[in-house]
Amino acid sequence: MPWWSWMVIGGVLLGAELFFVEADFYLVFLGVAAILSGVLAANVPGLPIWAHWIFFAGFSIVSMVLFRRRVYAALRPQVADRKDDLIGERIHLPADLPPDAHCRVDHRGTTWNAHNVGSVAIASGARARIIGVEGITLRIEAE
Repeated sequence: MPWWSWMVIGGVLLGAELFFVEADFYLVFLGVAAILSGVLAANVPGLPIWAHWIFFAGFSIVSMVLFRRRVYAALRPQVADRKDDLIGERIHLPADLPPDAHCRVDHRGTTWNAHNVGSVAIASGARARIIGVEGITLRIEAE
């Protein structure tokens, strides 16, 4: 395989990662490995094709295992978990909700399941307080 084909493959992989595919930063390492394979092929012209592929595969795997997590974390810092910011907010219920019952409520522009975990029934139109979040279910109790 000519050295320039490795360069083209590397460029396509890098471009795919950056512009088209959300591959969680895997294609970058494959693209860099392809480009380095092209550099190796250009500098050592008598190297057999299987050696190019061994270098490409080895460098891809080693670089992903050793560096991907650190580079990914540095470029894309973690967003804080936002589910706890709902705790303590008040919501209005569209229907009566006895203890340990469920209903659907609209809150912050989306529909949630609401579970009355308190021991008191909540009347329709009354306000309830969010005390916890489990997936798409708001754990609520009467105010």
